Amino acid sequence: MKQRAQFRGFHPEAFRFFRRLARNNHKPWMDRNRTIYHQHVAGALKGLFEELVPVVLALDPDFEISGKTGRNFSRINRDIRFARDKSPYRRHLYLYFGPYGNTGLDTRLYVGLAADGVTCGFATYNGRHSVLARLLKPRRASNPQPLERFVRRLSRKYEMYWYATERGAWTQHPGAPRSEKDWKRCRAWVVRKRFPSERRQLRSAGFTQEVAKIFRELFPLYAFSAIEGRAGEQALKQAGRR
Repeated sequence: MKQRAQFRGFHPEAFRFFRRLARNNHKPWMDRNRTIYHQHVAGALKGLFEELVPVVLALDPDFEISGKTGRNFSRINRDIRFARDKSPYRRHLYLYFGPYGNTGLDTRLYVGLAADGVTCGFATYNGRHSVLARLLKPRRASNPQPLERFVRRLSRKYEMYWYATERGAWTQHPGAPRSEKDWKRCRAWVVRKRFPSERRQLRSAGFTQEVAKIFRELFPLYAFSAIEGRAGEQALKQAGRR
């Protein structure tokens, strides 16, 4: 029987791994440090995943929970076939939960691990069949007030930024899109909290509870953005009554 991974917090070695990777982004170095990667980076995120599965299923039983790379975990390896940057490894790793069956997982609740610390929040990205284009933008356009009120609530506690493309390049803007023009230009939107690597809270198994709290607070936004039907349409209104 496969032993269930346990989350005991993020060890300082996890952040050190990414700092060193930035200076040694090549396969020989990764091969020498693969044990550290599996124990303190990928292993820690897998343990956190196991702890969070009951939390996210209580929010929505249709979350993806296969635990597979590409479904709940990002890849450390970069696709360098057509990239100018030929460094083979990414400088961050993500754990995320999105709609089951959404192969793009373009809208998600996530935890990100990198050299400078941990981020946790909500992200939505535009794509050919993305829910940002198909659900979030039309719902906001038909009735913008619930989203605007919810964003004001979140802005007291969370960092936000969004992206547009300008002359073929992604450009970051602070906050949430505001005008109709902003929303038409929006290609991604992130709402998150940052935890610097030196934060002692990260080293404890109790950090799971902080992530769970963030996921619960952001779930109405996720539901409005990604869940089909009345449950998604009414998510922000119902959150406003609590």
